[in-house]
Amino acid sequence: MTPDEALARFLDARVAHLATADGRAVPHIVPITFAVDATRIVTAVDAKPKRDGHLRRLNNIAANPAVSLLVDEYDEAWSRLWWARADGVVSILDGGPDRIRALELLRARYPQYETVAIDGPVIAVDVTRWSGWIAGGR
Repeated sequence: MTPDEALARFLDARVAHLATADGRAVPHIVPITFAVDATRIVTAVDAKPKRDGHLRRLNNIAANPAVSLLVDEYDEAWSRLWWARADGVVSILDGGPDRIRALELLRARYPQYETVAIDGPVIAVDVTRWSGWIAGGR
């Protein structure tokens, strides 16, 4: 899969999996909603109930800003399998036009955000590498 094909798979996907690691390289992965803005992927912590106020993904990002995001397709016909990955470096958007743009993109992509507040931290991943795999090497 070419980098352009991997990007296209992200543009079509509805959910991604965000992989972070803490300062000791202990991995953690969570499903996320997201939007793509050129070579940046954005996501935010919304107001849905969380187990507690200290999210492991945010603690991990503070310790180690290198992350990976994965989208994929599983099918019983294994000839249709694929995955695409974006590797990058995270920044937290605390305010300003980048945060506003990220929230606009998320609201435009997910109508659920009309009734769910997205007032938590906004995570921006500056993608340094797009990669992927397609069954049969198509």
